[in-house]
Formats: sequence, structure tokens, C-alpha cells
Amino acid sequence: MELRSVEELMDLLHACRGARGTACAGGAPVDLHDHALQTAALLRRSRPADKELQVAGLVHVIGQLSRPGDLTGRADHAAGAVRPLLGERVSLLVRLQSLHREDGGHEPVPHDDVLILRQADESARTAGLDAGVLEDWRTVLELVSARHARLGAVD
Repeated sequence: MELRSVEELMDLLHACRGARGTACAGGAPVDLHDHALQTAALLRRSRPADKELQVAGLVHVIGQLSRPGDLTGRADHAAGAVRPLLGERVSLLVRLQSLHREDGGHEPVPHDDVLILRQADESARTAGLDAGVLEDWRTVLELVSARHARLGAVD
């Protein structure tokens, strides 16, 4: 699956509502929709200028929705799905962050952005935390998508 529009991505993220994803070790499963919003909101607070990092936090859950039982394939699937729409950096962040979690940290130590994303992912598991609504992210998704489209046209 490759996402080609912000609308397709928004629909997929809306579909995460009520879907349960894996939690951290020993924790209860988390609602993927709430988890995505919380992760993105935490990244918005810690790195307000880095829209791509925030978006990676928002979309990193889509692999769990589309491949819930496939721990090794869902990171690549999610990264591949967002690459055409959101670009290489967002795709790489999603892939490396997910792989770092799923293989227990056996990957070489990732760069700072991946670690920041990972920390937000771990912290974004609070039931009932108000992290806004998905529609709040449409403009940011459109901005990142448009930036990628412009850069892609230059290549």
C-alpha cells in the first residue's frame, strides 16, 4: 500500500480509533488513534519546529493497523506506505523507530531524532490524556506532503 494523498492518510488514521496496538512490555494494549495523537503532541511540545518528526510520531502506528501480527514486516510496511506522500525522512524515522522497538534495541544506536521519537512513543500511553483531535494535524500533514512534492520535483 502506498498513500498518495493526505485524505487517504487521514482516513487510515481515523480507522485507528478503537484498534488496539501493542503496548510496552507488561502494559495493556493501547488505542492506536489516541497513541498516535499523544505521540505527535509530545513531539510538538519538545520539537515545535520539526514538523516531519511530529508527523512521523503521528503515522508510526499505521503498520500495527495494517499488519497487527507481523512484528518484523509492519515497520517496513508503514515506512513504505508513507514514503510517496511524506518523503524519505518521515519514512526512515518510522522504520528505524519501529525496528528499534521491535528488535529490543539490537540495531545500531539510532540518531537523536529516532531516540526522541522513541521516547515520545513510550510516553504516549496515557488513557484519557487530551492530545487534541486528528483534524488538528491535517494542515501539518499537508505542509509536509507539499514540501516533499516540491523537493521531489527538483530531483
